[in-house]
Amino acid sequence: MTWTQTLHTAWSAVRSHTLRSTLTILGILIGIAAVILTVGLGLGSQKDVSARINSLGSNLLIVTPGSSTSTTGVRGGFGSNTTLKRSDAVALTSKDNAPDIAAVAPEKSTQLSLVNGTTNWTTTVTGTTASWLGVRARQLSAGQFITVAQDTARADVVVLGADTATQLYGTTNAVGRTVTINNVEFTVIGVLSTAGSSGNTSLDDLAVVPLSTAAEQLVGGSTRDAVSRIYIEAASAQQLSGASQEATQLLLNLHSITTASSADFTVSSQESLVSTATAVARTLTVLLTGIAALSLLVGGIGVMNIMLVSVTERTREIGLRKALGAPPWAIRRQFLVEASILGLAGGLLGCLLGVVSARTLPKLLNSTIVVSGAAVAGSVVVAVAIGLVFGVYPATRAARLAPIDALRSE
Repeated sequence: MTWTQTLHTAWSAVRSHTLRSTLTILGILIGIAAVILTVGLGLGSQKDVSARINSLGSNLLIVTPGSSTSTTGVRGGFGSNTTLKRSDAVALTSKDNAPDIAAVAPEKSTQLSLVNGTTNWTTTVTGTTASWLGVRARQLSAGQFITVAQDTARADVVVLGADTATQLYGTTNAVGRTVTINNVEFTVIGVLSTAGSSGNTSLDDLAVVPLSTAAEQLVGGSTRDAVSRIYIEAASAQQLSGASQEATQLLLNLHSITTASSADFTVSSQESLVSTATAVARTLTVLLTGIAALSLLVGGIGVMNIMLVSVTERTREIGLRKALGAPPWAIRRQFLVEASILGLAGGLLGCLLGVVSARTLPKLLNSTIVVSGAAVAGSVVVAVAIGLVFGVYPATRAARLAPIDALRSE
């Protein structure tokens, strides 16, 4: 029997029992679709997490001050000290000392109340420099950002986040209006585009003023030259490690510290956050995929059950073929091809359902599902393999039937 004859005979056998074949295919279909969706959800979660972290800035390093100790011996947490100065940020911009650093943006943040007539809103007021917009990968929806000249002149100008502008004016159309901060009247020169949130912190609820203005008019005191943190943008992702080492060594020298373990600051990157979040998402994906794979096992058992029933029903047919000279391998091949057809049909339909669902569900679940080409191709291969593996026993049983016993069966 040629391969063409085998395929024709197998297809006829599958088609002659439409309901039974459909139920078998359905079991494999559901399993394949579940695997594609779970893998897609896992990859989508990794993509969302990476995008949220990267939204804080591109190739970003964050330098924060060390901990403080009060006169009574109470130690504050990391970032509570005032060891970072604006002069540190200026030094980090030197290409001679830190060639892997592309841009630097110091921040001086404090919680203050903004007043517009009878309306007030308390938010984070951030003093920074003109480079902040690029380092933090933010954009403007209207107006302009702080300039070097405005920072030098200690200008009373402010750029508002979208949420802050809405709370104060009922709209983001706030350019040219005035707002009072700490009894100082500021002119709104720009509104930031919406950036969402990072953790429990809204990135759209803030007011950005020139760093010199924040130091002299909003904070003052002995800590006016201190900054809350320094954002560093590496020249490229490949230079992130080099930028971190250069920043650490330069700050140690500026602070007259000889050993890194005694540093009064911390340099952290987003790589650790991305890797941790990705590892969690990957573990969850493996777990969910394993659960979905159980349905494939059930589908495979269904294939075996159907093929065993088919062998029983076609005992006389098998006996007649063997009596006419059909070798055992031809009988075995026919039943394996039937099982493969069921597996392939279930795999293809499952892939189709999985891809369609991956395009539809994100609109309902508000989450990202990434369709992996490798997962789709692998699912088809697995589906055919399931048909073959679970079809081996029924095919072997059919091939071993003695012609006389098969012909005698009722």
